[in-house]
Amino acid sequence: MSVHRVKSRPWTSYVWDTWDKPPAERQFLFKLDACLLTYAALSYFSKYLDQQNITNAYVSGMQEDLGLHGNQLNYITTAWTCGYVIGQIPSNMLITRIRPSIWIPAMEVIWSVLTMVLASAKNFETLVAIRFLVGLAESTFYPAIQYVIGSWYKGDELGKRACIFHTASALGPMFSGFLQTGAYNGLNGVYGLPGWKWLFIIDGIITIPIALLGFVIMPDLPTTTKPSIFYTQEQIDIGKRRMAEIGRKPPAPFSRKKVLGFFTTWHIYTLVPLYILFNNGNGPANSMIFWLKSFNTPDHQVYTVGQINTYPLGIYAVQVVTTLIYAWWSDIVRARWPPMIFAGTWSMITCIVLAATPLYEHITRRWIFYYFTGCAGGLSGLILAWANELSGHDNEKRSFIIASCNMFAYVMQAWLPIVIFPQVEQPRVFKGNVATACINFSMMVFAMATYFLSRRDERRARKLRASTPISDVSEEIVLEDEPEGDIKKAKDGVQVTEAPLQVEVPSLEHRHPTHIA
Repeated sequence: MSVHRVKSRPWTSYVWDTWDKPPAERQFLFKLDACLLTYAALSYFSKYLDQQNITNAYVSGMQEDLGLHGNQLNYITTAWTCGYVIGQIPSNMLITRIRPSIWIPAMEVIWSVLTMVLASAKNFETLVAIRFLVGLAESTFYPAIQYVIGSWYKGDELGKRACIFHTASALGPMFSGFLQTGAYNGLNGVYGLPGWKWLFIIDGIITIPIALLGFVIMPDLPTTTKPSIFYTQEQIDIGKRRMAEIGRKPPAPFSRKKVLGFFTTWHIYTLVPLYILFNNGNGPANSMIFWLKSFNTPDHQVYTVGQINTYPLGIYAVQVVTTLIYAWWSDIVRARWPPMIFAGTWSMITCIVLAATPLYEHITRRWIFYYFTGCAGGLSGLILAWANELSGHDNEKRSFIIASCNMFAYVMQAWLPIVIFPQVEQPRVFKGNVATACINFSMMVFAMATYFLSRRDERRARKLRASTPISDVSEEIVLEDEPEGDIKKAKDGVQVTEAPLQVEVPSLEHRHPTHIA
């Protein structure tokens, strides 16, 4: 039997991946995108509003009003990170058993209320306590949403959705800067409250309606979603079938063997370090706001508070554009690693330039390179999409690895910025820029290690399929990084003809177009 491809992928599918799908599946994906991605992006936007506002408030009067000094901003940020770390894995294990449409919006209501409570803080200790609780509530969101997205979408769809969702992480800080400028200029002193307090109040007011929307439109998992005004039973069945076709498993009971299995394959040992290094590889981006503030002296003001909050927003604009480019690029070439190598190289060069050049010579050049620090910020969605694909054969392992990526990344972030980017050394932070260049190089090393190990598993699986009669092929040998890899699906994209005593397995180039390396 020989196998050869007779159907090519239409160009429209490179623009948007649903345009070449059957009408029923296309309608289902349109509804899923409209509900899941809309809620996820809005909530992530609000989460980053609440996460970023502490820095904006600090440089807009909170430091002086509360008498903050030294590295206390770092400690406040670390308190949030500690809460964020503690809740990650427990939440993502619970989300495999509790309805995401209840758990995620409920936690969002809690963190929005706590954000508004920050406006009542009178001292450093209160800020630390509240920010810890905000981080604990917010810890439930990002890994849970990435897990849910990975429970619905195939490989040729997943990168774009994960990155479209992630762009909200840049839009939140951008809006926060404009919001702080508006609050400071328009509300400063209203009802006796300074502008930085109004920022916390407004952020909370924005977030609560988004959380309430989540109770209505957020889907659960394919196996737990019930028919509703959004999805018919036929469409839910399409969602289940799609995941079965690529071997992405539904929730299964926990057992000692299953939990130990989380640690017996290579996935956790490359994907988690890869994400840790990515997440801690953009530290110089935080220096621009301090660089602008350093131009001001007690006797002379170069930049206003509004300008200090607004000018660094170009970093997030770069992140939005590059995130979307990486998403389409990754899905088109059916590989996650090339954007990681490109962005890592770009970010490493940026850090070297910032470390090697003076602060106040060639102002325009330094301004541009501060903007370039956002070039690698969009890789999060691709890394977690890769994790969803590579570990999709075990639902609980997939959830655990995604949560572990985010949790251990923030474990590092809880202390690393204090060491390499101490506030008292801003904005020069020479050692921080040098260390970040090394971090980006290491990130690229782990990206390539993940790629080579996944290719090794593909070769082993193809060899196993080639040596096994088709009637005996088990779905257990379907690799999650080979969506539609099940040989039973070959009929969708290939033509089968008889030839005596010969079996030719499709090569990587001739596999279904949804393959992701």
